[in-house]
Amino acid sequence: MRVFVTGASGWIGSAVVPELLSAGHTVVGLARSDASAAALEAVGAQAHRGSLDDLASLKAGAAESDGVIHLAFKHDFSDYQGAGRTERAAIETLAGELEGSDRPFLFASGVALLAPGRLATERDVSPYSGPDAPRGGAEPLAFGYAERGVRPVSLRFAPTVHGDGDHGFTAALVDIARRTGVAAYIGDGANRWPAVHRLDAAHLVRLALDGAPAGSVVHAVAEEGVPTRDIATAIGQGLGLPVVSIPAEDAPEHFGWLGQFFGADVPASSALTRELLGWTPTHPGLLDDLAAGYYFRAAA
Repeated sequence: MRVFVTGASGWIGSAVVPELLSAGHTVVGLARSDASAAALEAVGAQAHRGSLDDLASLKAGAAESDGVIHLAFKHDFSDYQGAGRTERAAIETLAGELEGSDRPFLFASGVALLAPGRLATERDVSPYSGPDAPRGGAEPLAFGYAERGVRPVSLRFAPTVHGDGDHGFTAALVDIARRTGVAAYIGDGANRWPAVHRLDAAHLVRLALDGAPAGSVVHAVAEEGVPTRDIATAIGQGLGLPVVSIPAEDAPEHFGWLGQFFGADVPASSALTRELLGWTPTHPGLLDDLAAGYYFRAAA
């Protein structure tokens, strides 16, 4: 299969690309820069120059593919609604080009805030729709193309996709701890965050491409919920810093933009995904990855 991948040189995409190549697929990755193009070509993929804002490049990439995996997203917390509008335009362009072909269209989503305070499952319908919703209401928009001859599949990733080289939420928490001199959690730290190793997530994407039916939701979640107190404790051990509780009202000042997320209790299950696709995570958990020292190299 010739697969067009947006976000192919990103954190998750750069693991998905070799996973697809090893399964015999041809991969064409969207590349915004010479460096991204070179990185793709170095692992055996083809580079397709363009960006999320260049809808003509997205249309051309989808037109020449047997399927699309859309992983790119503008993580701009200063203009999240603008990022959502960009996402809607990208989905309409990519899925629109696939109409009437029964080709797969896999797109990135998330489990965070899907069902706060209880265990979220693949049966939970996204509460977000419309252009001003988080991620531009991408999930219901994309699923609308199932009736138009497309095979949409929602890839709901855990908020913590960890591993060597991570620059996401966990790395941000480490940076905050290093800057403030304490490894902190909010309140009693009993709230839970799902997690998945980057390589396990990449393997799931490949399985979903090959076998998930139209309208499927799959959860890239290896650990249903790691208590944030345990995450802070592991960071404190890794940096040699005290571990402290931060009152909820002080979280925005201490954690910055991350404060609005880190106090949420957002456990999620992947039981139905494992049953559907035979996915079994095999790589280290989040606390094991923290214990391995990857996240603390800059402190050396």
